[in-house]
Amino acid sequence: MADNTYDLIVIGAGPGGYVAAIRAAQLGMKVACVEREYLGGTCLNVGCIPSKALLDSSERYYAAKNQFAKHGINLSGLSIDLAKMMARKDSVVKSLTGGVGMLFKKNKIDHLPGLGTITAPNTVQVAAADGKITTHTTKKILIATGSAPSQVPALPFDGKNILSSTEAIALTEVPKKLLLVGGGYIGVELGSVWNRLGSEVLVLEFLDGILPASDRECANALQKSLEKQGIKFKFKTAADGFRLENGKIKVTWKSGDQSGVEEVDKVLVCVGRKPVTDKLGLEHVGVATDKKGFVIVDEHFQTSVSGIYAIGDAIGGIMLAHKAEEEGVAAVELMAGKAGHVNYAACPAVVYTHPELASVGLNEDQAKVLGEINVGKFPFIANGRAKGMDETEGFVKIIADAKTDRILGVHILAAHASDMISECALAMEFAASAEDIGRAFHAHPTLPEAVKEAALAVSKRAIHI
Repeated sequence: MADNTYDLIVIGAGPGGYVAAIRAAQLGMKVACVEREYLGGTCLNVGCIPSKALLDSSERYYAAKNQFAKHGINLSGLSIDLAKMMARKDSVVKSLTGGVGMLFKKNKIDHLPGLGTITAPNTVQVAAADGKITTHTTKKILIATGSAPSQVPALPFDGKNILSSTEAIALTEVPKKLLLVGGGYIGVELGSVWNRLGSEVLVLEFLDGILPASDRECANALQKSLEKQGIKFKFKTAADGFRLENGKIKVTWKSGDQSGVEEVDKVLVCVGRKPVTDKLGLEHVGVATDKKGFVIVDEHFQTSVSGIYAIGDAIGGIMLAHKAEEEGVAAVELMAGKAGHVNYAACPAVVYTHPELASVGLNEDQAKVLGEINVGKFPFIANGRAKGMDETEGFVKIIADAKTDRILGVHILAAHASDMISECALAMEFAASAEDIGRAFHAHPTLPEAVKEAALAVSKRAIHI
C-alpha cells in the first residue's frame, strides 16, 4: 500500500510549484505535487513558452518578407504554413512539459494528477479525472495554483469568437481582422504575432497608452514602432458589447462622448489575470484572501492558517513566471529553517515584441518620487553591432540616484533586450552604481556595449555620442 504521508504537498505544477517541489526535495523533504491539468502550468503549456515560439516564428517570417532583401538575400514564393508553425510550437511545449516529469522522477517527487482540495491544515484530497478520490496527509501545504485570463463582462469568452490568450495561440487560420481589447504586455505580444502573419490588428485600450506599468518614454517609443509595423491603437476607449452578424463580430466601443462599431473576424481579450483558487477549499480551512481573490501571506509566504503557504500569481504582486519560481524556492527554504528571500526590486520584466522592451527596477516617474535622479541614455543607432545586425531601433535608459549613483532602474528597448537585462538585474541585486557598469569590460562589438555607454551617460561620460 502506498504511503500517502508527506512533508510537503504542492498544489499546482506551474513554474512556481514544480520549482518549489524540486527545491524541497533537494532539502530532504518527501514531496508530492498535485496538478489538475498539465505539468508546467500555464507558462509551459498555454503562456510563456508557446507564445514565444510563435513570436519567434512570426518574427522570422516578417524578417524574410521585409528585411532579407536589404541583406542581399532574395526570396520568391514566400508563404506561411500555419499548421506546421503550430505543430512546431506544440513540439516545443511537449518537450518541456515532459522534462518536468523527468525532473520529478529524478528528485523522487510524487506527481498526483487531479484536482487538489485542502480539507484540513494537514490534509489534501485529490480527485482524479477517472473519479477516484485519494486523501493525503502532510506537514505543510504550498498553494501554487497560478492565474487565469480575466474576462470583460461585455465580452465573455466563448473560445471561438471572443478569445482569451489560450485560444489566440492555437488559431487554425490567420484572421483577416483582429480586435484586441487591452494594451498590456500579453496583448501587444499576441497582437504582434498575428500582425506579422497578415492580420489587420486594432487595439482598444482604456488608458491613454500601452503598457501602463512601464517607463512612459520607453512604452511610447515601442508604441510608435508597433504602429510603423501596422498595428493600430485607440486609447481611452472601452468595448461595451458585441453581436454576431453574417459570420462577423461587431464590437461596439465608447471613447468619451464618441462611440463606434468595429467589424472583425476575431476578438482577443487581454485585460489582466485573476488568481486560480476555485475548489481549493480555502474558505473551509480559513485561509484568508483579499477582495480580488488573491491569497494573503506573510513575509514567510505563510497564509492565515499555520502550515499552509502560497506563492506566485495566487498571491498577486508581479505576475511573472520567474517571480513565482523565486518565491517557491524562498518559501521552501524558509520552511526548512534557511534564509529564503526574494528581492522584488531586482525582478526583471520583458515585453517580447520587436523590438523587445526589458526593464528592471523603477521607471523614471517612480524614481523621481524618491528624490533627485540622473538619467543616462544611449541609442542603438550608435552601436556597431546593432548596425551590423540592422537592428538600430531603440535605446538603453539607466536611472541612478543623483547622490549615491546607485542604479534605481534600467529600461532597454531593442532587439535582444531580454538577453541584456540580466546584467542589469544582477547589478541591482548587488546594489551597483552606474559607474560600476560603466567601468566594467563589455566585449566589442556587442549590443551590451550600449548598456555600458548608457551607464557612462549617467555622469555625462558616454564616449560614442
